[in-house]
Amino acid sequence: MRPQSIIASLFFSIFLFSCVSTKKYKQSQADYAALQVKHSQLEGDLSNCNNEKANLARQKSELENDKANLNGRIADMNRQMDFLKENNTTVLKQLQDLSVITSSQAESIKKSLDNLGVKDAYIMDLQSAMARKDSLNMALVMNLKGAIGNMNDKDINIKVDKGVVYIDISDKMLFRTGKYEVTPQAKEVLGKVAMVLKNQPGIEFMVEGHTDNVPYHSGVLLDNWDLSVKRATAVVRILQNQYGLDPAKMAAAGRGEYNPLMDNSSDENRAVNRRTRIVILPLLDQFFKLLESKKA
Repeated sequence: MRPQSIIASLFFSIFLFSCVSTKKYKQSQADYAALQVKHSQLEGDLSNCNNEKANLARQKSELENDKANLNGRIADMNRQMDFLKENNTTVLKQLQDLSVITSSQAESIKKSLDNLGVKDAYIMDLQSAMARKDSLNMALVMNLKGAIGNMNDKDINIKVDKGVVYIDISDKMLFRTGKYEVTPQAKEVLGKVAMVLKNQPGIEFMVEGHTDNVPYHSGVLLDNWDLSVKRATAVVRILQNQYGLDPAKMAAAGRGEYNPLMDNSSDENRAVNRRTRIVILPLLDQFFKLLESKKA
């Protein structure tokens, strides 16, 4: 073989090797960049999980402290009642021995004092029942937040107000503008809410539709009243048909534009007012049964 051919072959091999190495290097760089992005995402997820874990731990600690304080107050009140009962009996005996009051008068006073003690115990029982209800509500909120996970508070908000649990979901997540068909993203969120509610078979709840004050009319829907009702019933049907919640435990209602969270003076405020609210209804029948049993 001629020297020129050998040299040409050698240069071609070097060039080919260089091209292959460059491709591998670029591919490695791309793979490394993708791994860095994935690593950053995982670190973010881990940080969010740790934050939520810390929040739940703090809420648990607060509930335990509240329970301990309540138990302490109940114990103190029981001691005070025992002391008063003992002291009242002693005073009555002394008055009777001194002939200040007759035996029948002493017995009448004793019955009155006993009735006061019964009423005090009744009030304490009611306070204890209310405390248990508040604890159950807080546990329900924690379960809902745990099931839904880290979501933007502007899209979904879970809170307890005056002993009632509220779940507010923005219409941006649930519906398209002027529509009442639930979006696929919203169905996933409703499924997580349904999972928690389904584990509490005694719970009853109402789904409320809310709108802003912008006039609305489309087809058979005459105004915001109609739109809010259709949105509420759309959510109720999904909870019943897709997630198996008992329809006897649900109610659907439309509030229209008449129960806003904020004034409708800006686009941002109107967006806040357009929402669907799930209200966990208080079990009033159980409360009244408690009253009747105590009176008996």
